[in-house]
Amino acid sequence: MTESKFLPYAIAWVVLLVVVVILAIVRSKVASEEDDTIKLSDGEVAAISSQVQVAKKLSTIEAAGKWLTVLLVVSGLIMAGLYGWALFTSQDMFAK
Repeated sequence: MTESKFLPYAIAWVVLLVVVVILAIVRSKVASEEDDTIKLSDGEVAAISSQVQVAKKLSTIEAAGKWLTVLLVVSGLIMAGLYGWALFTSQDMFAK
């Protein structure tokens, strides 16, 4: 009985996990396009703007990834605690 109460929350948590994993894969692909060399001359303006665009994309992806990862961990811990508490209280009722 306790398991069925937590099933929708567990499904939502797994969906959030999949989103975090997909975001990590996207971040990896964007980072592979990154050029780490420093461009200083005027002839490399296109390369500089490309570096800036990739850096902005990475910054956005990393910020979202950090927040979603924190949300994933915190919600997982809360769910685990509530599930454990539900199991504990349901066993306590059967002991009486």
